[in-house]
Amino acid sequence: MKRYLKYLNGAWIWVILAPVLMILEVFCDLRQPDIMSDIVDVGIRGGAGYMYILEKGIEMMGVAVVGMIGGVGCGYFATKASQYFGYKLRDDIYKKIQEFSFANIDKFSTASLVTRTTNDVVMLQNIVGMALRMMVRSPMLFVGGIIYAVRLQPQLAVVFLVAIPLIVGIIAFNIKKTFPLFKVVQGKLDKVNAVIQENLTGIRVVKAYNRAEHETKRFGEANDDYVDISIRAHKLMALMMPGVSIVMNISVVAIMWFGARLVGAGDMQVGDVSAFIMYATRILSSIMMMSMMFMSISRASASAARISEVLDEKVDITNPKAPRTAKVEKGSVEFKNVSFRYRGAGGEDVLKNISFKVEPGETLAILGSTGSGKSTLVNLIPRLYDVTAGQVLVDGTDVRNYDIETLREGIGMVLQSVILFTGTISDNLRWGKDDATMEEIQEAAERAQAAEFISKNPDGYDAVLGQRGVNFSGGQKQRLSIARALIKKPKILIFDDSTSAVDTATEGKIRKTLREEMGESTLILIAQRISAVRDADKILVMENGEIVGMGTHDSLMADNAVYQEIYYSQMERGEEE
Repeated sequence: MKRYLKYLNGAWIWVILAPVLMILEVFCDLRQPDIMSDIVDVGIRGGAGYMYILEKGIEMMGVAVVGMIGGVGCGYFATKASQYFGYKLRDDIYKKIQEFSFANIDKFSTASLVTRTTNDVVMLQNIVGMALRMMVRSPMLFVGGIIYAVRLQPQLAVVFLVAIPLIVGIIAFNIKKTFPLFKVVQGKLDKVNAVIQENLTGIRVVKAYNRAEHETKRFGEANDDYVDISIRAHKLMALMMPGVSIVMNISVVAIMWFGARLVGAGDMQVGDVSAFIMYATRILSSIMMMSMMFMSISRASASAARISEVLDEKVDITNPKAPRTAKVEKGSVEFKNVSFRYRGAGGEDVLKNISFKVEPGETLAILGSTGSGKSTLVNLIPRLYDVTAGQVLVDGTDVRNYDIETLREGIGMVLQSVILFTGTISDNLRWGKDDATMEEIQEAAERAQAAEFISKNPDGYDAVLGQRGVNFSGGQKQRLSIARALIKKPKILIFDDSTSAVDTATEGKIRKTLREEMGESTLILIAQRISAVRDADKILVMENGEIVGMGTHDSLMADNAVYQEIYYSQMERGEEE
């Protein structure tokens, strides 16, 4: 937990003020039984009179008000400190996730990262607030209460020698049993969030296939698992309370019984017995508070461990010590004996001994069946993954020697899965270039064949996209995604099957525009239709992670069986003219 103290930097004034004010409240709490004892023994039994009782009553009220001010002030500053802590920690986790490579992200599920950034942070945030209140209040009440109680009557204080070890034993046993369960609880919460996320992301598919009942059942199973383990953990916590309460009540009865004997013997006064009981209650309650705090810490420890996994995750794609900062000027791409395997995956490599070269300004098309490794291959160029063996060269330099931002600035990539963000169309297109003018935005939209449908929208480029662009069709989203890449005017432009939802005529217009206006850029195109790749300078045919053919459309039609099979199967389906 020490590593998390740095997140309180900038909040130390609140961290100091909260305990100071809590000390004031504790002092007032410990003073009240003493005043009550004087009221009973001196004012009532001693016959000091009405005025003495009134004065002591006013004193007690004043002490209570001061204590209340201390308690409220402590709560205020403790809350400020804990909220600041949560803010800084969430910010650090988010920044770390932004540094992750695809391989790092693959290690954690999206739902788990969301839970760790929200629910787990809240757990630690609550502990900070609780620590600034209870970690001062409980020990001070405990120590102060014992001092006051022993001062009143040392013989009665012997009760604590029995009660305190019993309560501590109950608490220790409970913590030992519940700590492992809370880590499981957070894991089950991850699964609940994963089901919710998948359902909401794919809600259209769920409705289209009438699978609402199935999804409800799946969520119910995940929810039941979470509830069951949570009940088990909290049941153990609940069992602690009656055990501690029994010990406390027996202790009070013992104090009253022994106190009555001491009063009868003239060794104590009635008011002192009442005060002793109040101190005993505070002492034992402080142990209860500490137990609750330790229970919360045990639960937060599971959250801290999960957060530490994210913060300690070694980012496997980082800048070299002396990175190349020169921009990508030409756009040549070369693969030299490249092999790749996903981290932690067993079996064979996903890519096996891949070698080819694309000259600046050339168009390379990649064709192959699903799972042949096409997307994995292009993900290696902007260094979204690192090769397992071999080299990927851009302008003759290994991509691992580039400054990552510089490398990716020279590459425009349209991913297979279109992701648009909540905001206006112009906001989304400016992802490609922050300072793009309206003229540049319109030009990119025209090249991507998106200008027409944008102009038909009453709000034009100020039209707001819903989450993931839900208020636009698949083809429109793809064209916006293409425009976002084109606005960068990159030297290397990668299309990962990014026109699959676009009709053939529009796809042809996009290809024509790219040839005419982006001729200096190297184009790498993954496509399913041969009509989309037949004019490429080079065509790679992939199967099972290997290159099984490379050449032009005519040369592959002449001597490559795999390419011929794809071509004739599409002819039969009427996909080829």
